[in-house]
Amino acid sequence: MTPHNPVELVPYDPQWPADFRRIRSRLLTWLPQALCIEHIGSTSIPGMTAKPLIDIDIVLPGLEHIADATALLLAEGYEPRGNRYDDEVWAFLSRGSVPAERVYLCPAGNGTHRNRLAFRDYLIAHPKSASEYAALKRRLAAEFRTDGDRYTAQKRQFVDTIVARALKGNA
Repeated sequence: MTPHNPVELVPYDPQWPADFRRIRSRLLTWLPQALCIEHIGSTSIPGMTAKPLIDIDIVLPGLEHIADATALLLAEGYEPRGNRYDDEVWAFLSRGSVPAERVYLCPAGNGTHRNRLAFRDYLIAHPKSASEYAALKRRLAAEFRTDGDRYTAQKRQFVDTIVARALKGNA
């Protein structure tokens, strides 16, 4: 196993929404064909403990737009991270920015994107579930401090449960 960077969680930073808006503005100038650019992940949930990393989904009109958008992100210094979910979602990381940015390219109608929005919106609307998620994240970060893949994998059941509730419209 290759060692990973430690899983670092920090308290919510009220600057994160403004950081996202600044990044979104820059991305829109580069990718005017984007149908939407959404703040996802824990930094998009007010009060949530999170990695100091702004996660962003960029929804493009179709798969035919992915190659050009990829070339543009690479030219701007983003590191490719591959097709992370086998669901037509391509990840890129910009370590040089503060805070760090991870952007995902996906075509319109993408299921992973839909699920991310459902998860985010559910936790924003349900503080008790958000609190449970924060506690889970803290426990897993302590347990898998040097294994980000295991940290992420161990959150899957909780995330899947929340997404299922959100998509069914259950409280």
